[in-house]
Amino acid sequence: MAEARAPEKLVREKRGYSDRNEKALKKKTFHPVQVIAVTSGKGGVGKTNVVANLAYSLRLLKQRVLILDADMGLANLDVLLGLIPKYTIQHILLGERTLEQIMIDGPEGMKILPASLGIQELTELTAQQRMALLSQLELLNECTDVLLIDTASGISSNVMFFNTMANEIIISVSPEPTSITAAYAMIKVLAARYAGKCFHLLVNFVRGEEEGLEVYRQLSMLTEGSLNLSIHYLGSIPTDAHVQKAVKQQRVVTELYPSCPASRSFLSLAKKIIHLPVPSMPRGNLNLFWRSLLGKSIDHQEDTISL
Repeated sequence: MAEARAPEKLVREKRGYSDRNEKALKKKTFHPVQVIAVTSGKGGVGKTNVVANLAYSLRLLKQRVLILDADMGLANLDVLLGLIPKYTIQHILLGERTLEQIMIDGPEGMKILPASLGIQELTELTAQQRMALLSQLELLNECTDVLLIDTASGISSNVMFFNTMANEIIISVSPEPTSITAAYAMIKVLAARYAGKCFHLLVNFVRGEEEGLEVYRQLSMLTEGSLNLSIHYLGSIPTDAHVQKAVKQQRVVTELYPSCPASRSFLSLAKKIIHLPVPSMPRGNLNLFWRSLLGKSIDHQEDTISL
């Protein structure tokens, strides 16, 4: 069996890079990318459905969107959209495929990096695997405006890692007390690793706008009093029977029922997202990744990832 080549080497071979032009590669600048992680303290809050519909709505607004399915062991984005990927992120981590080779097309031209299903070893990535993935993601900025990271639920090291990659974190929560408590726990853990100490809140499955605002008020009181951070309210997504109808057909509600209440809320959310500023300086501890996405020159010195 042939020895697996490192992902970075695969990319260079495919694009014609060599050691002689390594210096030129380091000096290349890139188009800035808005990197947004959508995360949650617990499952069952509709996070992946939010990501898929947000991506579709951003495409309607002419944004070039790439989704990274970061639930490494329990991939469900492709299932939600009725897609059957041939390759997954597992093949990148094994050095068998490049990012471009595993990327698949989703609705309205969105691009998707599918995760693996039922691979327990990928639920806790090693430092080497994380760097392999980051080295591939550096190349996305020429064709992407918004990178959406659909994280797993909870506070595992994988979840923390993917949230740290983002310059904006959206906490997805439902009005249920257990979901609010889990969201508080998630924010509390992230606050120790997120330099800006500013988070965005999206409340799903609300019966009215006032219910979403009440969840926001509860979390704001908890966090601002004890954690000294701020939460920005992005809005809410109403409980809508059209969403479940779309899920059963493995389609996004924004495509099937563009005029329903949930679809209108997703489009409103997307409009807010495109007006979020792309920071001019890296935050967090993934400076190599950030320098490339923000248009800085790439410095291929080793950066330490510690989570």
